Amino acid sequence: MHSESKAGSALFVAGTDTGIGKTHAACTLIHALRAQGLQACGMKPVASGCLETPEGRRNEDALALQAAGSRPLPYEAINPVALREPLSPHLAARLEGVTVAMAPLRTAFDRLQATHDGVVVEGVGGWMVPLAPGLLASAIPRQWDLPVVLVVGLRLGCLNHALLSTRAILADGCRLAGWIGNCNDPAMAAMADNLETLRDMLPAPCLGVLPYGLEPAQAAERLDVAALVGHRSP
Repeated sequence: MHSESKAGSALFVAGTDTGIGKTHAACTLIHALRAQGLQACGMKPVASGCLETPEGRRNEDALALQAAGSRPLPYEAINPVALREPLSPHLAARLEGVTVAMAPLRTAFDRLQATHDGVVVEGVGGWMVPLAPGLLASAIPRQWDLPVVLVVGLRLGCLNHALLSTRAILADGCRLAGWIGNCNDPAMAAMADNLETLRDMLPAPCLGVLPYGLEPAQAAERLDVAALVGHRSP
């Protein structure tokens, strides 16, 4: 159960590509953890493609994570680096004359972890997206020692993308805790056969398959997070 005096556990949600449903899966994971009685929240350390609003810059994915959490949190706590242009973060940051650095991201993460049982950290793009010169998105789970949940967008090409992403995750020394299939193409041919192939070839359990068009709060029951909860920090 939740304790304000003890840090909780966390995981990193990676994707096989951009636009394959990482945010949808991350929000669903948050709801599934909440259904286990845990205080859970999301985090989007770096987001590009933010809109200017009267309250400041806002990113659609980060707002979804904010809404999925157990309790209200300031936007900046969830998305400490908000970049305007919808580009790779290193390019969006360069246009603004800034450089993404790990230290403030870690500070924001530590604050969330100190007051939650679970923190679901969503990456940006795929596994190897540049955040800054010499810094890839994969540095976040690697440096923070986070188990990885890979979201596989179920569409043509998903087998190759999933296997390449898995190889990169393991080569970077990270632990693949599981994977989630996201049906972002309901007309995909041979979906059941592709899912069977993924289950056979990926070296981690399938945590669930998310149907097309089902909101995270309803889709949460499709995920089996018992193994993830079982690896919580003591």
